[in-house]
Parts: sequence; structure tokens; C-alpha cells
Amino acid sequence: MADADFGALLTRAFAGDQAAWRALVHGLSALILAIARSYRLGDADASDVCQRTWLALAQLPSGLRDPARLPAWLATTARRQALRVLKNRDREVPTGGGETADAMPSPLPSPELSVLSSERDRVLWQAVDRLPPQHRRLIRLLATRPSLTHAELAAELGIPPGSVGPLRRRALDRLRRALTVQGYDHA
Repeated sequence: MADADFGALLTRAFAGDQAAWRALVHGLSALILAIARSYRLGDADASDVCQRTWLALAQLPSGLRDPARLPAWLATTARRQALRVLKNRDREVPTGGGETADAMPSPLPSPELSVLSSERDRVLWQAVDRLPPQHRRLIRLLATRPSLTHAELAAELGIPPGSVGPLRRRALDRLRRALTVQGYDHA
């Protein structure tokens, strides 16, 4: 098709002629896709560039000033859309394998790591069980319900809210000393 033909089709398309839109899309989408692919975009991104380019044309309030320049306008718009895709790609954080982060299975720990974690947890809770009752109860609350506020912890323990911080410090210091005696370094 000649540029003049594109101009006539575009004028008809903006007047509401759906056949003219189909003819334009059929005749010029290859140009837009070629430009998008020249930016090394994959098929999906190239198709998005093509769709956005046509959408930008359709959303022009009064069409093009010179409808005969349609191929040049589409080429320029396709280049800008391709650059926009590349710019947005720099902001994306890959999650691997095309899956969402939530859908990706977490790697299983090695058997050695599982045994070491289990042993660490066992020793920790044995040390907690040897703490005085109020310290033990505070540590368990901190471990199982970390969202409790000082006031809520105080209500659970039956102590004034201002006593929670000092009690927590004493309980954790006592637990740290007990674990150090057993050979566990807090660092």
C-alpha cells in the first residue's frame, strides 16, 4: 500500500469505519513488530508494543495532522514503546523460572542442616525450661506471640507495663548465660 492509501484508510478509521481499522492493522502491524523485535524484545513484549502503539493511535483526540505520515508516526511510537518496555524491565526483580515468588518452592534444607537446627532448638528450649517460671513464661510469650505490646505482655504476666523491659532483659541475659555454659556462642 502507498502512503496515500494509509492516509485515506486512517481518515475512514477515525470516522468509525471498522474495516479501515482492520486494513490498517493488517497492513502495518508487521512494521511495528519488526521495530519492537529490533530492540531484542521477545514475542510477548513485541506484541505488547504493537498493541500499545495501535492504542496510542486510537486515543489521539483528532487523529494525525498528516494521515499520509501514518507509517512514520507508527514507527516512532513503536520505538518509544519498545524503549519504555526496556526501561521498565530494569525495574523488575526476577523471581526465577517465570513463577511468582509465592509459588516457588523453597529449597529443602540439607539433612545436616535439619539435624543441626533441630538440635539447636532442643537445647534452646531445654535451657528455657530451666529458667525461673516468670522468665520462662515471658520467653515463651515472646517466641509464640511476637506481636504482643508491652501492655499486653504485662497483662499476661500480671506485672506493671514498665517492668516488661527490665524483666525481658534479665530473662534473655539468664538464657544467654545458660546457653554459653553449654557451649553455644550468642554471636
